[in-house]
Amino acid sequence: MSQTRRLVAILAADVAGYSRLIGADEEGTLNRLRSIRAEVIDLKITEHRGRIVKTTGDGLLVEFSSVVDALRCATQWQRQMDERNAAVTGDNRIEFRIGIHQGDIVVEDGDIFGDGVNVAARLEGLAEPGGICVSARVQEDVAGRLDLTFDDLGEQSLKNIARPVRVYRVRLTTAENTPKGTPTESGPALALPDKPSIAVMPFTNMSGDAEQEYFADGMVEEIITALSRIRWLFVIARNSSFTYKGQPIDVKQVGRELGVRYVLEGSVRKAGQRVRITGQLIDAITGTHLWADRFDGSLEDIFELQDKVASSVAGVIEPTLQAAEIRRSAARPTTDLSAYDLYLRALATFFPVRNGPRLPHGQRAGRVVFPATPFVGLADGATR
Repeated sequence: MSQTRRLVAILAADVAGYSRLIGADEEGTLNRLRSIRAEVIDLKITEHRGRIVKTTGDGLLVEFSSVVDALRCATQWQRQMDERNAAVTGDNRIEFRIGIHQGDIVVEDGDIFGDGVNVAARLEGLAEPGGICVSARVQEDVAGRLDLTFDDLGEQSLKNIARPVRVYRVRLTTAENTPKGTPTESGPALALPDKPSIAVMPFTNMSGDAEQEYFADGMVEEIITALSRIRWLFVIARNSSFTYKGQPIDVKQVGRELGVRYVLEGSVRKAGQRVRITGQLIDAITGTHLWADRFDGSLEDIFELQDKVASSVAGVIEPTLQAAEIRRSAARPTTDLSAYDLYLRALATFFPVRNGPRLPHGQRAGRVVFPATPFVGLADGATR
């Protein structure tokens, strides 16, 4: 047996919900998969100079000499699948999950082995149906070479992988990514309310356990409730933000479609009876991160954990948004000095002049200090 080593890009893919599809219609599913292999997958792999190493029933392993070729193949593959699924009902769709990693592998009799292969397989398990997850090494190598946007999912502990791996989700622009009943990117944007506004997006369940969806959704509801108690903050209701559940999120597009300035997104991961919740606050206008943190806890008392995290998130976000709004107001140029003129006139009435302004007892005359009113005119909080 001959062994060689080489550095390659590894693509691992499988069909989401394969067992369910086979159980519902075995013959029809297998025929459709053969058609997809012949008309989409094999053509794209050949076009981008890839080599199918092996197939595993519902999945396959492919190697590329170029990371750019591997990711370009994967994105075109997923977009073509999205087009094929446009007229297919949700339960009958054949959707692939794809993971890509670049690493050193061992080649033996045509098969490939090694840590790089294992990482690619674990990344595929983190991807959503119709989605792509890549390692930081892949993201760094394709940056500036492909017109793609990535969501940073942070460092992930992958099964049987000794070290944490930083994972990125590829943000694909497909018809399926656009929430139903909402404007497209080129459509009209909702006007921003006259107060700071925020949308809390559905948290991503990173546990690989569908039964944990209820915990992630409940966590979001608790955070929305906690933020709604901030009187000067406009909070989008759950029914509006949850139209984006299960879809890659473009924060700027969400801001336009929901009419909000800030977006909070996050993820939930479970290991045994421990759970880790991450959150990040983003300015939807500029796309910049304002705050990010993680919270660890035990699932022994789920409600206590949700309350603790929700109150902590709201407690951090409130001053963060206040500071952001003050900076935004300070940076905005003054085009009308009439308000300042009226303010100066009011000073004469509030402090009658007699040999200089009469100040309250204990205060000395000096420069005028304007009162801090960063949120003048803000009404009570509301949800939509």
